[in-house]
Amino acid sequence: MSLQAERYGQCGMKVAIVGSGGYIAGFLIKALEREAAVDRIFKIDCTEEADAWLSLEDPEHFDYDVLDGVDCVIFTAAVSGPDQCAAEFEACWKINVTGTEYFIREALRKNCNVLFFSSDAVFGDIPGAIYTERSETRAQTPYGQMKKRIEDTFRDNPHFKAIRLSYVVSAKDRFVSYCLSCIRKEEKAEIFHPFYRNCVTVSDVVNTVLWLVAHWQEYGDTFLNVAGRELVSRVRIADELNRLYGNRLAYTIVEPDSTFYRNRPKITQMESIFLYSRGILEEGSFTEKLKMELEDIRI
Repeated sequence: MSLQAERYGQCGMKVAIVGSGGYIAGFLIKALEREAAVDRIFKIDCTEEADAWLSLEDPEHFDYDVLDGVDCVIFTAAVSGPDQCAAEFEACWKINVTGTEYFIREALRKNCNVLFFSSDAVFGDIPGAIYTERSETRAQTPYGQMKKRIEDTFRDNPHFKAIRLSYVVSAKDRFVSYCLSCIRKEEKAEIFHPFYRNCVTVSDVVNTVLWLVAHWQEYGDTFLNVAGRELVSRVRIADELNRLYGNRLAYTIVEPDSTFYRNRPKITQMESIFLYSRGILEEGSFTEKLKMELEDIRI
């Protein structure tokens, strides 16, 4: 039996991914496909590629019997745009809260472990604060309030855990892909500043998920903050891209108007008590991790 199989036990696992057509889910599916001990990856979404169709606007009509025998449900689905959540609050609440609560409750009834993708937005905006897993959640934005509601609803269930993501960086995230596009088109990028997060690469997010799936009972806490060690601005990301791509990104710094910050803090500094001390992720600078994330991306 391989070391991978030992991590999961002698019997292979069945994993379901809700929101399987999403940005991070795509990376996660590829990683799970390489895990010899995972017997089945069951894709749940409102796309033709999904194994089972789910609309979180109408979750009561989903056939929950498909979750029989599923060991872990990884719940990535959400309306994640902070501005959309504010502008279309009732519609987004129906998906991000009402529909999500219904699905998770049914999955827990099927004895599935549920790993929920949350956000650093649950903490709110306390000047100078550095948020850990022990910090009080004081979500102020509609998006943050929706994620907090799910955390609060299920936090006492041992089969529920949530990872709180900082900004997730990859070649496919909105900001980096925008910058790469500007390089290709030889256009000048406009970069909003100030805007700081403890950015984490998508590879580190995937590795965290794989670790939690394999060590569910060993990790006794309900929440895990997934964040890099360094507080990083968008300007820093642009400068790192110039280090990687020969100073080909021309950009101008723009200070956004107050409406941009209405639904997102200028600074959210989040760290983890457990992520590095428990060996879930390896230490490394943002420069090193971004270089590894983009090593196969040629422009």
